[in-house]
Amino acid sequence: MGSSLHASHFINSITIDRPEGQIGERFPFSVPSIRSIDSIELHPKVTFFVGENGSGKSTLLEAIADKLGFSLQGGGRNKNPMLDGYQTELASYLSLRRTPNRPMDAFFLRAESYFNHASELDELERTPFCDGALRSYGGKSLHEVSHGEAFFATLVHRLGGHGVYLFDEPEAALSPQRQLSMLVRIHDLVAEFSQFIIATHSPLIMAYPDAFIYHFSETGIERIAYEDTEHFQVTRNFLRDPSGMTRKLLTDPEADRD
Repeated sequence: MGSSLHASHFINSITIDRPEGQIGERFPFSVPSIRSIDSIELHPKVTFFVGENGSGKSTLLEAIADKLGFSLQGGGRNKNPMLDGYQTELASYLSLRRTPNRPMDAFFLRAESYFNHASELDELERTPFCDGALRSYGGKSLHEVSHGEAFFATLVHRLGGHGVYLFDEPEAALSPQRQLSMLVRIHDLVAEFSQFIIATHSPLIMAYPDAFIYHFSETGIERIAYEDTEHFQVTRNFLRDPSGMTRKLLTDPEADRD
């Protein structure tokens, strides 16, 4: 790979040293995909974690976030992670192989706790020593706009480039059109020397070209092509014949397992 590919490289790979004995049998090592990891190479631009609910992709992403110093509630790295009620055990067994490059920006976008992040920003805005906490988010309380608008305000206003960005299911609040707009914003930030690690179910978002896609399953983790993801195949098959697929699903309870 040429130097232009490595220009946005902050993290080369992640490694997990699996514990032995009883601790290696409980969560998160009870999850097959997590148990199978030795090392995962990260793309210098965009890496996707995909798989079914409970497959371990968000578990690994939050361990990376913890290792990078993020609050597990999400947000930037200017928080004290010890204030969180929960810390991930996996982070203590995880190592990051980094490049000499150092990011100027960082953000952990987590759908399930974004409400808490928005509330914290409002609280900061009311404190006398923190002037303009919402300035980086478009200047308006994220509670005064829709969930999707709040997410997109973060993408457009808060993320400044030359950064490491972790997204956990960002599609949760975004319409299909907004997801396509998100692809454009990701591409803009990649051009500004940024690196993304994204856990997603969205076949639109994971279509970003030349990304690494890791599939988490009961048999472990493997890197696959976009067209080989279940997300792409299920969506393609449905759109080819939505009436027929719906009719089959509603008349045959076992159809969705095929």
